[in-house]
Amino acid sequence: MGAFYTRARVVFLLVVLLLAAPVAMAQSQSAPATPLRLVLRGYDPVAYFTDGKPTPGKPEFETEFDGGRYRFASARHLEQFKADPDRYLPQFGGSCAGMMSRNVKVEADPENWLLVDGKLYVFLGPVNKQRSREEFDQLVASARSNWRNLKDKPFQ
Repeated sequence: MGAFYTRARVVFLLVVLLLAAPVAMAQSQSAPATPLRLVLRGYDPVAYFTDGKPTPGKPEFETEFDGGRYRFASARHLEQFKADPDRYLPQFGGSCAGMMSRNVKVEADPENWLLVDGKLYVFLGPVNKQRSREEFDQLVASARSNWRNLKDKPFQ
């Protein structure tokens, strides 16, 4: 009789576990995901190249790419980005290039920017456009080196 009750308890526990597992999985899958970061604070990365100025994007023209959300001022800009995203991506994921050169990952102000050699660099504050090319190249080299270590870290 003791063996019967032991087997019955084991069977009961197995049934409970089998019934509880799908419920636990459904609850874990229904948890809302953390929204992706809005790169360039929602400014259109294509507009820097085509319009020569920072332009706010619109929510209806949004796409996800490489772990971020990008907005565009028009459907045309969205399609241009989708056709060649690497051409329009801000360097360092939209982090301030100057701060990145100092090993600090901080969100840049998209109103402070430079296009150099076909690449978009954004900064925290006003850009010193009188900076020598040699100084800028050193800044970018240092920022690229630091970006390897900071790319997957959160913004400060």
